[in-house]
Amino acid sequence: MDWNKLKNAYQGKRVFLTGHTGFKGTWLTLILKELGAEVKGYALPPLEFNALYHQTRAENYCDSVIADIRNREKIHREIQNFKPDYLFHMAAQALVLEGYKNPVETYQTNVMGTVNVLDALRDIHKPCKAIMITTDKVYENLEREAPYKEGEALGGYDPYSNSKACCELAISAYRSSFFNAKNLREHGISLSSARSGNVIGGGDWSAFRIVPDMAKAFAKDEALLLRNPDSVRPWQHVLDPLNGYLMLGAKMNEDCLAYNLAYNFGPEQEDRLTVEELVKEGIKTWGSGEYVVSRDPNKPHEAGLLRLDISKAKKELNWKPRYSSKEAIKVTMDWYLAAHKNESPREITAAQIKSFFRIDE
Repeated sequence: MDWNKLKNAYQGKRVFLTGHTGFKGTWLTLILKELGAEVKGYALPPLEFNALYHQTRAENYCDSVIADIRNREKIHREIQNFKPDYLFHMAAQALVLEGYKNPVETYQTNVMGTVNVLDALRDIHKPCKAIMITTDKVYENLEREAPYKEGEALGGYDPYSNSKACCELAISAYRSSFFNAKNLREHGISLSSARSGNVIGGGDWSAFRIVPDMAKAFAKDEALLLRNPDSVRPWQHVLDPLNGYLMLGAKMNEDCLAYNLAYNFGPEQEDRLTVEELVKEGIKTWGSGEYVVSRDPNKPHEAGLLRLDISKAKKELNWKPRYSSKEAIKVTMDWYLAAHKNESPREITAAQIKSFFRIDE
């Protein structure tokens, strides 16, 4: 789907976005601004003082509500008052290690936060396309070579992953119970979920993530510590899944029934890099950098192998990743290197959005 088709779907439309102050949420806010949408964001304040949300002044491009997704009355009231045409739910506790540290809060935020959003949709009494963002980690990961398809068993070893699998079950229950396709004329809600993970891109300053850790270490001429050098992840640049989410919403706008499903968004099956290979690619772009492997036998469990089957999104949405994993890390490190050289994060981000979507062509 090209830029003009996305613009036809979103220009002048009301888009409610939870998690707009986060890394992915900020990128999506800026894209929606370019598409001409009216955006209302709902999220906690950014965790980092140098958050991309502040660096790009994204608050100028949306009506920002700073509040907790666990506040049922507040989120219900904001969605009711705004009456969105589209809703993207991205607010979450999104870190595996944080899930180990604070499992109860992780479940409260991810599961009940999602339920609060779903329940608010029951009372808006107008057509709305709702895309609920979960993660690639929702599957019962057997660490096999074969990639996971959308219909396979959900699970999640750790609290974060498992909480996101619970979100998928809640989404399915609400779709069947309250937003059933048979009663679309009554409720008007089209409901889908999007599964992607290991998203990389400029402006992510989160702790315990390999690319932000890499950028921070290289900027200080320090060696990067690698916890899981042999792990394989579905690396993808942030713009690729966001494009998928937007395409999914546009398709739901064309047909309110055909796309009320779950979709995987990730790299091509043959495109795979280990953590160590990813870091080596990052060093190439940065022009320098060192790393040290630090294996801790007592560290919390993290999956060693995870791959997604994206054939459904390719066939039904005509979506495919525009960047390979190597291109994704190059574009990402280009962003951090430019920021390290005191170039404007807002201008770097805007330029990468325009390049990806070929806006000026």
